[in-house]
Amino acid sequence: MNFPQTDLPMFKTASDVEKIEIAVDGKSTMVPKNVSVAAALLLAEAIPFRYSKVDQSPRAPYCLMGVCAECLVTINDEPGQFACQTNVQPGMRINRS
Repeated sequence: MNFPQTDLPMFKTASDVEKIEIAVDGKSTMVPKNVSVAAALLLAEAIPFRYSKVDQSPRAPYCLMGVCAECLVTINDEPGQFACQTNVQPGMRINRS
């Protein structure tokens, strides 16, 4: 069965998605509305998310469901937040250090 794109409004191009402004490490960036912080950071190419406390190796999301803890960031001055479990909000301040 052939479905024209007009019949599937949930599929949008990147330019059709509503965006909001957040700050990543003090730098303003526009990201899609209604996505997780992890998805927004990945789309903004803000990687790595953090560095290992053991060997300083770069870390980034692995499971994207809150199990691996590789996506921990500071959100609005609250450290240790799971980026994969938090949705972006306008004006959100995210620090990766």
